[in-house]
Amino acid sequence: MEQPSQEKKEQPAMRPTHVVTCILQHTEAGKPRILLVQRSQKVGSYQAHWAGVSGFVESGVTPEEQAYTEIREETSLQREQVRLLRRGAVVEHSDEELGRHWYIHPFLFDVLMPGVIRTDWEAVNMRWIDPATISSYETVPKLLEVYNSAIHGEVVD
Repeated sequence: MEQPSQEKKEQPAMRPTHVVTCILQHTEAGKPRILLVQRSQKVGSYQAHWAGVSGFVESGVTPEEQAYTEIREETSLQREQVRLLRRGAVVEHSDEELGRHWYIHPFLFDVLMPGVIRTDWEAVNMRWIDPATISSYETVPKLLEVYNSAIHGEVVD
């Protein structure tokens, strides 16, 4: 006797997507501060959420090079105005609504000239915060994990 076939729900294919997230920090009155930017309505995902400086890793570009590009484009900081301190382990996040499996490459940078930052169209607001307060912001997915990965990452010479 033949069993009735059960319909299998097809899960939409999750597109693997590599992005960088740059945690920019500087010391203010002896205390570390990190930069959060609030994403504009013009970006493709997570509008109005707080994030680090981030972007898609372009084909043929290393995540580290992409990190410098995103910093330049989104903050106007040049390579000599930041110093790469650490490279964190990749943080993964699946977003079924967007159909993407994110591979987030975290980087920690020291900002040598925080006063010259000028954000571009991708951000509507920016704020230097105490890292301990990240969870009080409505952030992009996994930002706290990305921050922790960055600060505990491999030291870059």
